[in-house]
Amino acid sequence: MSNFYNHMLRVKMKIVHTLPEEKWRHFVEEHPAGNIFHTPEMFQVFSRVKDFEPELWTVVDQEESILALMTPVHVRLFNLLFLSCLTTRSIVYGGVLCAPGEVGLDALELLLRTYKQKIGYRSMFTEIRNVFPIGEMEPVLNRQGFLYQAHLNYLINLGCPPEAIFQNIGSRTRKHIRHSLNQGKVVIEEVTNEEQLSSCYRLLAQAYSRAKVPLADPALFEAAFDLLYPIGMIRITLAKVGQAPAAVSMDLLYKDIIYGWYGGIDRSLCAYAPNEVLMWHILKWGAENGFCLYDFGGAGKPGEEYGVRDFKAKFGGNLVCYGRNIWAQNPFFLHLSKRGYEIFRRFGYKPYIFSN
Repeated sequence: MSNFYNHMLRVKMKIVHTLPEEKWRHFVEEHPAGNIFHTPEMFQVFSRVKDFEPELWTVVDQEESILALMTPVHVRLFNLLFLSCLTTRSIVYGGVLCAPGEVGLDALELLLRTYKQKIGYRSMFTEIRNVFPIGEMEPVLNRQGFLYQAHLNYLINLGCPPEAIFQNIGSRTRKHIRHSLNQGKVVIEEVTNEEQLSSCYRLLAQAYSRAKVPLADPALFEAAFDLLYPIGMIRITLAKVGQAPAAVSMDLLYKDIIYGWYGGIDRSLCAYAPNEVLMWHILKWGAENGFCLYDFGGAGKPGEEYGVRDFKAKFGGNLVCYGRNIWAQNPFFLHLSKRGYEIFRRFGYKPYIFSN
């Protein structure tokens, strides 16, 4: 495609920050890579949370058809208003979307270029978290300075009988699951009310505190429960040992995919394998209810020790590396911000942020 034709296309394109919800929703539903993080519903969830500021960036043509879409969430890591530019990062959960063909790629390039011009030093960096292969978008992202970094994930095929899924789980983990089920001390229940949700948050808080990783404000989970649960876009499952909450998994549901979102465990009850039983229950439930894939939501960077990856690996999924694309507005301040974050972690300061 010639530069002249590219220019003519851009003349007919425009960037908008609002869309009729039905048109927005339809684009995401029909796009092969459209996922829950692109939806108006997830946008509304983020909008309810302090220190989260989602934005809609779309390119439309002269007929108002959507050609490219991105939903960055500006997340303030620490509640230091006078240093907001050093404590804010922008996360594009679920990646970016564009229409097929050269027109869509041209629209994506226009979107990214304009975004960089407008965002300025509002945040330290923008990170696009891919949940699908970026394919032909990769050259566009690279040209615009969104550089690829490897990041792993596990995907589990649910499009087969539960018995086959169970056989793909590591033999030692299968043994622990069978033993726990035979004991009958682990009970699995679906969270249906706010009292249960509070118990789940306490489990998450314990797990994230132990890992010295900041956890989102409770408002994120309250908003997700209020907005997504009634329409079947989230399922929160709790494992109990007796009456004690032992493990929790918060999973997002969209199309035929289950997205692992947040999880936590009470380590004092690990002997009963509540986390393993809970995970097996979720996979079995997904297969029996028409889901085709379980997305574990990330497994860390290659070559780095990551205990969570070891747990996820036990369930026999396919290891993929769709990675992340990162654009740093100011590399020096980004380095400074990372150093500050490590210091806060070391001394036990626990801000509320959305971290996955």
